[in-house]
Amino acid sequence: MLLSVLYVVGITAESVTAALSAGRQKMDVFGVVMVACMTALGGGVVRDVILNNYPLTWVEKPIYLIIVMVAALVTISLSFLMHYFRVLFLVLDAVGLATFSVLGTRIALELGHGFVIATVSSVVTGVAGGILRDLMSDRMPLVFANELYASISVLVTVTYMGLLHVGITEHWVVIATLIIGFGARCLAIYYDKGLPVFEYLGRDQPIDPRVRLSYHLLRRGWRSARRRSGYDAARYALLNRQAGRHHRKPKNEDIQWSLNVELDNKKRRKHARDKVQAWPPKKARKAAPGGE
Repeated sequence: MLLSVLYVVGITAESVTAALSAGRQKMDVFGVVMVACMTALGGGVVRDVILNNYPLTWVEKPIYLIIVMVAALVTISLSFLMHYFRVLFLVLDAVGLATFSVLGTRIALELGHGFVIATVSSVVTGVAGGILRDLMSDRMPLVFANELYASISVLVTVTYMGLLHVGITEHWVVIATLIIGFGARCLAIYYDKGLPVFEYLGRDQPIDPRVRLSYHLLRRGWRSARRRSGYDAARYALLNRQAGRHHRKPKNEDIQWSLNVELDNKKRRKHARDKVQAWPPKKARKAAPGGE
């Protein structure tokens, strides 16, 4: 019963976020509803197809499909209010992620699969809908961009199976796993934590010195690698010394010379202003009739 209620909450939140994402792409009503259905129910569909688990969840219980469509239409009507509930939808999305992950793990275990397939089922159920949403909205999936999202599904599976292995009853295992998954997702959002990002720069890609040393070790042996690393260290030290000479700090006489040059320039500019002659010159004005 608890999982059913939380599942409805999760698909409703996913439907709302998907409708808003479709609205940013200026889709029509049909497109908004389609994106909402793919996001809210797509993870379960992909999971059931992979595990050969039929009938599909929304086919067996069409009420879920109706809930998602109604949520998308309500979002269209009340879109001007949605930015006030951003934090609420983040919380509900965390609830949905934990719920989807638990359901994916349970279904895989009920079908007789082990830990690896249960983990895959959990991750697919949790993140496949969001991936479909982002692909249909023509952007890179947020799951792949420094987000602790799929990792939460893995944590849920590990927690669920670990608590079952200890011997705790399934009811309390579900509650504890939901709390841990929800809490982990909220902490990741609050502290903006994510997985390390890999960036390939082509020829400008920096080489880790440890990797370079390991390469020399494998190719030339220990003595040659030490000699080569010593050459590199000496060369870098020489470059640093040369850079230090080019960027040395000015001495006192250098500072005084700079001040003298600045004073001379000021005097020259003042002298040039004084030499500027008014037109017509004073002598010409005195010589002219009616002059001063």
